[in-house]
Amino acid sequence: MEKTNEQLIAILKQFAIDEDMVSAVPFGNGHINDTLKVTNSKGEIKYILQRINHHIFTNVDMLQNNIFTVTSHIREKLVARGEQDVDRKVLTFIPAKDGKLYHFDGDSYWRVCLFIPRSKSFEEVTPQLSYEAGKAFGDFQTMLSDLPADALGETIPNFHNMEFRLKQFRDAVEANAAGRLEEVKDLVAEIEKRAKDMCIQEELYREGKLKKRTNHCDTKVNNIMFDEEGKVLCVIDLDTVMPGFVLSDIGDFIRTGANTGAEDDENLDNVEVNLEIFEAYTRGYMETAKAFLTPQEIKLLPYGGRLLTYMQTVRFLTDYINGDTYYKIHSPKHNLIRTKAQFKLLLSLEAHAPEMDGFMQTWL
Repeated sequence: MEKTNEQLIAILKQFAIDEDMVSAVPFGNGHINDTLKVTNSKGEIKYILQRINHHIFTNVDMLQNNIFTVTSHIREKLVARGEQDVDRKVLTFIPAKDGKLYHFDGDSYWRVCLFIPRSKSFEEVTPQLSYEAGKAFGDFQTMLSDLPADALGETIPNFHNMEFRLKQFRDAVEANAAGRLEEVKDLVAEIEKRAKDMCIQEELYREGKLKKRTNHCDTKVNNIMFDEEGKVLCVIDLDTVMPGFVLSDIGDFIRTGANTGAEDDENLDNVEVNLEIFEAYTRGYMETAKAFLTPQEIKLLPYGGRLLTYMQTVRFLTDYINGDTYYKIHSPKHNLIRTKAQFKLLLSLEAHAPEMDGFMQTWL
């Protein structure tokens, strides 16, 4: 249900804000939460109000505790470094008057953070922005690398667990709920052919050769705020920050940022890996993250791109076989189109694997 401005102001009054707010209007283009910018009686944009999508993030307590833990930890690191203007370099959340990190109005969950002035974000992906993004996400992980393993919960359980995603896929194939299996049997065979090789990180973890880290899990250029001069201020969109493997963060950037086509490109000739973007992001990432990474992790970073692309291929195909029950679609074959585009990117990543893996030798 849409809220009136009056209702939104009433929600804002539940937070520890000591000035009059007069309007809250939609802001940005996020797909998960509803985001609004809040203006005070002087006409200044001071806060961001968000309605949390509690259908995706079902444990709002955990979600907000995660974000508070992460932002507090980063703030301490920035202060210790002697950084200036810290409020522009880490998100600052305002507690509700009852002390909680959110407000529940009987229908929806809401949170408030400070608006970062004189900031901007970018949608396009260029080599220079990729390099800056790599540095930003590497620094983000570095600052959080000493968080205890049990400091955060999984806001979306098994989000990047390949064994879990394959179980969902195989359950879908067995059920064949939408009667689409015959149409996609060749793709199913391609998934199964790679399945064992794509579960390496879970196996290494069980063997004690790969450890869990604190990851962002949504590493896109538009999840970074820049200042007026194009310098990185901070990483935003912290809902998916949780324990996982470092392969996730570099892998998801390769999957999304280093794709020459669209995620749902119908013209598969458009879809290839952009090696310049991969190398730029990796250089930036290694500049800031190398100190805490193990040789095993460094060696596997390009594999992360193949893994996350394979994972998304599996997830789109699973949804298509199930009858489109998870992802929003814009046409009856949308999930199949997405599957084929992701699989084409995977083929390109596999073809370029020797040079991508070789690129990492610089840091070993």
